[in-house]
Amino acid sequence: MSDDTLLEFPCDFPLKVMGRKADDFATLVTGLVESHAGPGPDLRVSERLSRDGNFVALTVVVRAQSKSQLDAIYAELSAHERVLMVL
Repeated sequence: MSDDTLLEFPCDFPLKVMGRKADDFATLVTGLVESHAGPGPDLRVSERLSRDGNFVALTVVVRAQSKSQLDAIYAELSAHERVLMVL
């Protein structure tokens, strides 16, 4: 375990990604995550709409291999113009 994280890798790590409701938002987010984590059955996605249906919150559970991988995923998601927030 590294000194700069309490996580032990590999581990399942949930990412909450929020944006405006669009038919392709989940595809966009999973594509960005898969560019760092690779495609595969380890990626689980659940979706929740806002009360008025204007926004969507995706929870993407990824099998993270390292802190640097998570940092890269967060950086790419946060930089995308259609992503409003990443937790």
